[in-house]
Amino acid sequence: MLLPLLLLCGALGCAADRAAPLAFTMLQQTRVFKGSSIFWGNASLDGQLSHLLEGSTVTQVLPLETPDAWARRQQDVTTYLDYFRGLVKLFSKERPMNYTQSLSCHLGCFLFPNGTAHSFYEVTLNGTAFLSFHVLNATWERRWPGTDEVATFAERELMKYPTTTKDLQHFLNTTCVDILQVQSARTGKQSSRSHVPLVLGLILGTFALLGMAVGIFLCRGGSS
Repeated sequence: MLLPLLLLCGALGCAADRAAPLAFTMLQQTRVFKGSSIFWGNASLDGQLSHLLEGSTVTQVLPLETPDAWARRQQDVTTYLDYFRGLVKLFSKERPMNYTQSLSCHLGCFLFPNGTAHSFYEVTLNGTAFLSFHVLNATWERRWPGTDEVATFAERELMKYPTTTKDLQHFLNTTCVDILQVQSARTGKQSSRSHVPLVLGLILGTFALLGMAVGIFLCRGGSS
């Protein structure tokens, strides 16, 4: 998972007596068992819970979007998750899977007091490092130990889509950091709101696409 903040500070030259970095992080987990999919997760901005995902329901904890805008966002998330759930059921009928698969996605960015930033996206499968996103060159890297068809398939599928390469790179390098800069400067809610639709539209959509790429293969015979 994510490197400890102390190691990050050491690598980036942070002084021990300086304030902790600002952080915007997201965690999403998917559990697949016998054709059923369960989702949960959350997002936090500067240490405060900002969004909560439970089942197919995503809740805005911090009032970052207007009620009308948030209603549209909720519908987008529900559509993504329903699509994934339907695919799992479809492939489960073809090749039943009688064991549980747990997929976890952890991503976000840090803004340090000296103005430097660090972004990350890491994926684990059944508690083992599976994939990570190399932000600098927008490529996915297998972390699974040894050679495995599941990891190879997922890496290949994720590299096909702009949403999970260039768009994700832009979010992690630019949008995510911009959100923290706005938070740091305390320029008001209006500036923050302009970024939030991209956050949820891209990131929760990316969660579903990643789950789809891995989940389809797992439900077709998976990690043999």
